[in-house]
Amino acid sequence: MPKYTLLEIVQKILSDMDAEPVNSLGETTESDQIASIVEDTFYSMVTNRLIPEHKSLIKLTSLSDSSRPTHFEYPANTNNITGVWYDTSSDDSFEYHEIYWKEPEEFLGMVDRVASDYDNVADIAAGTNLRIKNDKRPEYYTSFDDEYVVMDSYESSISSTLTTAKVRAYGVTYPTFTISDQFVPDIDEHLFPYLLAESKSVSFSLLAGGADQKIEQQARRQKSYLQNDKYRSRRPNKWSPYGRT
Repeated sequence: MPKYTLLEIVQKILSDMDAEPVNSLGETTESDQIASIVEDTFYSMVTNRLIPEHKSLIKLTSLSDSSRPTHFEYPANTNNITGVWYDTSSDDSFEYHEIYWKEPEEFLGMVDRVASDYDNVADIAAGTNLRIKNDKRPEYYTSFDDEYVVMDSYESSISSTLTTAKVRAYGVTYPTFTISDQFVPDIDEHLFPYLLAESKSVSFSLLAGGADQKIEQQARRQKSYLQNDKYRSRRPNKWSPYGRT
């Protein structure tokens, strides 16, 4: 099953609409409108379902601020995080330990009980004081605002802050979409018929005066098919206990 460039998708839709053909995007108003519809449909696809190829290792960005030694920022294109690890070695031997998620309320209850060897850290979200341990490796993390990760501790004898170089995360990121002739949407081959069918359905509805029943039927069939065919390798359904926050 082939992958299509954005131009090829637009050309297929224009042909089915009996509209003026184009050799490049931007030649007609309709081609620009359809390209925009394909973009909207693409983002609807990738935000409303898990597409396995969008899972990857993610690099959280340390604030590198001694007043917030355990704060990290999510990359802008992050959808959700399903795992976090931190390298606690002092000699770059890569001793990664998993950092476990705690809900914000649980995290606050935990740090409020810290009685010694801590730094008073004002969280970014509301300036709330956090007692962050400064004599042990991090074990837990949370997020109060879906923008920053906060870990519960660090070893000040090793570094004044937790660092980007030592953190490792895994999760789902949003791909980018570019309006250009040769751009190929970042999805697997078997998803292209659904992208084409949905984009065609919307284009007929918005630009051709109404939906075509055959096209609507094709889009529904593709959607149904995709519910049970997300991975290249067969695997049982699993629900992750972790989210981005």
